[in-house]
Amino acid sequence: MPTLFLASVEAAHAAAETGLADKFGLQVNYVVIQAVSFLIVMGVLYRFAIKPTIVTMEERATKIDSGLKYAEEMKAKLDATHQQSAEIVKEAQSKAGAIINEARDTAKDFLEKQTQEATQKANDMLVKAQQAIEMERRKTIAEAREEIARLVVATTERVLAKKLSDADRAAYNESATRELNVV
Repeated sequence: MPTLFLASVEAAHAAAETGLADKFGLQVNYVVIQAVSFLIVMGVLYRFAIKPTIVTMEERATKIDSGLKYAEEMKAKLDATHQQSAEIVKEAQSKAGAIINEARDTAKDFLEKQTQEATQKANDMLVKAQQAIEMERRKTIAEAREEIARLVVATTERVLAKKLSDADRAAYNESATRELNVV
């Protein structure tokens, strides 16, 4: 500031010497006072208005820069979170696919097992039915033999009763019974 003040004073002296001040009606002492008062106002404005404004602007610029950095960090974190979410979804889909495949395999195995068990039960029932049929056939054949033997004996008795003696009849009956039991 002092150099500015000296420069204005020198300019005022130079103007006074050239007669410029006389032409325009300038008085050097008023110009010097105006220059001094201007410098005082500039100093006060700089100290109480411009300097705090500059500091405030620098603080705001710093805050804006930090806010931009924070926004960039948050964007990076958001992108990372989106990637993690996508990975988690892919992993969940693959696990779900594996579970579905496992369920299909289990259901297929269960169906095969049930089919085998049903086939085995049907075969067992068929074998039991065949055994029951065979037993019933044997029983029926045995009953038929007894009935046939009884009828043969009865018929033979009627035929032989007319011509044979009691001893001959008993021998024929006994041999017929033996033959029927062998068959």
